[in-house]
Amino acid sequence: MHPLQSPEWEKARNEMGVETIKINGFLLSLHKIPYTKFKIGYLPRSAKPDGQTIKKILNYGKTNNLIFVKIEPYAVSSTQKLEQDKPTIVKSKHPLFPQWTQILELDPNEDNLLRSFHPKTRYNIRLAEKKGVIVQEESNTDGFKKFIKLYFETTRRQKYLGHNMEYHQTVWKNLKGKIAHILIAYYQGEPLAAYQLWFKDNVLYYVYGGTSDKNRNLMASNLLMWEAIKLGKKLGAKKFDMWGSLPPGYKNNHPWAGFTRFKQGYGTKFIKFIDSYDLVINPFWYGIYGTIYKARELLLKVISLLKQTPKY
Repeated sequence: MHPLQSPEWEKARNEMGVETIKINGFLLSLHKIPYTKFKIGYLPRSAKPDGQTIKKILNYGKTNNLIFVKIEPYAVSSTQKLEQDKPTIVKSKHPLFPQWTQILELDPNEDNLLRSFHPKTRYNIRLAEKKGVIVQEESNTDGFKKFIKLYFETTRRQKYLGHNMEYHQTVWKNLKGKIAHILIAYYQGEPLAAYQLWFKDNVLYYVYGGTSDKNRNLMASNLLMWEAIKLGKKLGAKKFDMWGSLPPGYKNNHPWAGFTRFKQGYGTKFIKFIDSYDLVINPFWYGIYGTIYKARELLLKVISLLKQTPKY
C-alpha cells in the first residue's frame, strides 16, 4: 500500500477539512469547488483500479455532484490502460504527479550499493564525511522544526510554491512514528540539509527536502542521501522511490535537471508510471472546468512575468 492510500493519510486529510471516501478499498479525496455544488475527486497512488471499481466510482460521482475523478495509479508501465466500457476516461491534461521517477533497489549490501554510485557521487559523500558533516535521524518535534525551516528556506530561494505550514504540521502529526522519518545533516552543530522520508510496506520514499544556502561546498546533501539509503535498509525497505524525476535523455537546461541528475548519481533506474487519467462524470462541466483551468494558468504566468520585469 502506498502512503497516500494509508489510514494515516486519510486521517491527515480529514483534519485538513478534506472529505474522503473509500470505494472497493480505494481511498479518494473529494474537493469542493468554491461557490458551487460541484466537487472534484482524486484517487492518488493506488493499485490500478479494475473495471468494477471504475463503475462504482462513476456511479458515486453521478449521485454526489462530482465533475470528474483524477486517477493516478502507482502502477508501472505506460502500456497499461484503465479498463473502460464507455469513453468516459481520458488521459489527464493536468497530472499532479510526475509520470517518471527513479527507484533504487536496496537488496545489495552497502558496499555494493556504494560501488554502483556515480564516481562523483561517491567522491562527494567522502568529501562531506572528511569535512566533518554528520547525519542524524531526528524523527521528533525538534527535528521537524529544523526540517521545516530548511524546507521553507528552499522554497523561497528556488521560488516555487510548496505546501503551507499548517499542511506540513498536520501531515507530520499523523504520519510520525508510523510512516514519516526525518534525517538532518549537520556541520559544527548547524543544520545544512534535511529530508522527510516515508516508509510503508517495504518501500522508502523521498518526499520532501530542504537545504541551507550555507556551506554548500561541503556536499551535505550527498551524504544525507547516502544515510537515507542506509536508513531504508535498516527499516527493511526493498526499494527507494525518489518520488519524481525527468525521463531519461532530459535536457540540462530544464528546471528539474539538477535534482534529476542528483538522484541519478545513486545508481537508480528510471521508472515510468501508467498515465494519469480523468474519469469524466459530467462532460459539460468538465469542459468548463478545463477552460477555467487554462485561464488560471495563463493569469499566473502573466503575474509571474510582471514580478520578474525590472522597474525603472
